[in-house]
Amino acid sequence: MSDQTADSSVALFERHRAELKASKRTMNLIMLAAFLVCLALSVWISQFYPERLANGIPRIFEYFGTIIPDLQWGNLLEGRTEEGRAVPGSITYWYTDFWLYLELIWETILMAITATLIGTAVAFVLSFPAAANLAPNSWIYWVSRRFLEICRGIPEILLALVFVFMIGIGPLAGVIAIAIHSAGALGKLFAEVNENASSRPVEGITAVGGTWVQKMLYGVVPQVTPNFVSYALLRFEVNVRASSIIGFVGAGGIGQELNRVISFYSDDRVLAVLIFVVLTVTIIDLLSERLRLGYIGRENFA
Repeated sequence: MSDQTADSSVALFERHRAELKASKRTMNLIMLAAFLVCLALSVWISQFYPERLANGIPRIFEYFGTIIPDLQWGNLLEGRTEEGRAVPGSITYWYTDFWLYLELIWETILMAITATLIGTAVAFVLSFPAAANLAPNSWIYWVSRRFLEICRGIPEILLALVFVFMIGIGPLAGVIAIAIHSAGALGKLFAEVNENASSRPVEGITAVGGTWVQKMLYGVVPQVTPNFVSYALLRFEVNVRASSIIGFVGAGGIGQELNRVISFYSDDRVLAVLIFVVLTVTIIDLLSERLRLGYIGRENFA
C-alpha cells in the first residue's frame, strides 16, 4: 500500500469519526433540551417553587406541635390507678392502646411476610420466561413481560381498595394487593438478573439433551440465587411500609389504626402510632440488611 493510499484511508477514517462525534453531540444536545423542557414542565405543573417551600416548612413544625402529647414530668412514669385508669400526663396514658398497637404491628409484619413469599414465588417462576435470553419463544416472553408490567403498574393502595370491595375489610385484601405488586416488581428485577447470567452452564446442559426446565434449574438458578434472595429481602422491607399504608383503605395492619386516630383527631395518638411504625420499620430494615449482607457474604466466600 502506497503512502498516498494510507493517507487517504486515515483521512477517510478521521472524517467518519468526526461525523460520528458531531452526530453524537447533536443527539446529546437534543436529549438535554428535551430533559430541560420536561423538567420545566414538571416544575410548572407541580408548582415546585422556592417561595412555596419556604412558606410551607414552618407549617410542618406547627403540625408536629399539635400532636406532641401533654406529658408531665411528675406523672411521666406513673402506672395505672387502683381503678385501672391511666394517670394523665404519663407515658401509660399516652400509650393506653399499646397492646392494640403491638397486635396491629405484628399483623402488619405477617402481612408483609406472606405477601413477600407469594410475590417472590410468582416472580421466580415468571422471571425465566421473561428474560430475553432464556424465554422459550418470543410469544411467551412478550406475555410474561406484559403481565409483570400490569402487576407492578397498579399501585398497592388501589389494588387493596379493589380487593376490599371484593372480599371485605381485613388483612387478606392487603396481602393479595401487596403480593401482586411484589410479583411485578421482583419479576422485573429477577428477569434482569437472569439476562446477566452466564450462558455456558445452559449450553452444557443443552449439549447433553437437557430440557428447558432442567437448564433453568441447574444452569441458571445456582448463579442467580444470591441476587434473588437479596432482592426478596429488600422487597420485604418495602412491603412492611406498604402494609402500614394500605390500612387506610381498610386492608388491615397498623395503617388502619393510624387512619382511625387521624380521622377522630386524636392528635397525641397519631404521634404514638407513628413512633411505633417508624421504630418497627427501622428494626426490620436493620435486621433485613444484616441477613442480606450475611447471606451474600457467605455465598461469595464459598
